[in-house]
Amino acid sequence: MAETTGTTETIKGLEDLPGIGPVTAQKLRLAGYNTLEALALAPSRELVDTVGLSEEKAISLSLKAREMLDIKFQTAEELLIQRKEITRLTTGSKALDEILGGGVESRGILELIGEFGVGKTQICLTLCVTVQFPPESGGLDGRVLYIDAEGTFRPERIVEISRNHGLEPVDILKNIVVARAFNSDHQILIGEKTDELVKTENLKLVIVDSIISHFRAEYIGRGTLANRQQKLNRHLHRLLRTAEIHNIPVVVTNQVVASPAMFFGPSNKPAGGHIMAHLSTNRVFIRKSKKSRRIAKIIDSSYLPEAECVFMISDKGIEDVS
Repeated sequence: MAETTGTTETIKGLEDLPGIGPVTAQKLRLAGYNTLEALALAPSRELVDTVGLSEEKAISLSLKAREMLDIKFQTAEELLIQRKEITRLTTGSKALDEILGGGVESRGILELIGEFGVGKTQICLTLCVTVQFPPESGGLDGRVLYIDAEGTFRPERIVEISRNHGLEPVDILKNIVVARAFNSDHQILIGEKTDELVKTENLKLVIVDSIISHFRAEYIGRGTLANRQQKLNRHLHRLLRTAEIHNIPVVVTNQVVASPAMFFGPSNKPAGGHIMAHLSTNRVFIRKSKKSRRIAKIIDSSYLPEAECVFMISDKGIEDVS
């Protein structure tokens, strides 16, 4: 249930929008558009492709949804006030939280980049626990959806992290919804259903580990690159809209590709090309240091300065170097 900004009119659901009957509402829900907010923010071309609406009806419904929700121009001052609603989730490391501006922020995508074994999944598993902390402890007091594209989720590791934080593992495990994605189309489908799950499962965090794995495996060669990037682009846009509509953080992990042309600096670069760069709110590159230590660096953000920190992987998941 949502309420318009400029009026006291209460919006109950899709059927409240003129032009949407039971049949159209069912089609929208099956395609993952469960709320007026999701409909209002969806491109009309996407509604044509995924729902089967005519272009004229898709444009009409999008405009009506925006009008009903009173989506309009706003001043920068109003936007600043709105951004005060953003929440932040602790990673378990104060040093990493600090370079992220206080933790993983809602209404955006945090991209964790690095080679295999660098600790990206360890951060994600730690976030599965910390998101269940109360707000005063840096958590969001909610559940998490873990989209596992590589088969790396391990409940045993959650048990270890929970115990070392003084928590009951069974309670923590019950609040983690795991969805194993077996191919890129399945992963996209799960992403489309996320809006509904956020509402029914009290989700306060969405994790995709990894965002690019299936796309790299299934689209091989330059001839398939345009199609791959198009699908990846749509997938990321859906995740970003979910983050914005529900005021939750989305965390994705990304692989690296070799860059032989680099004679100076890092020889690896993030996979996914410009699509990943444009749609990720904050990008963090992680590399190995001595033993269990890792170095995290902000490599791209619209407002965070370039900065780096050191953290370590331990029986608590990740934490500061003592």
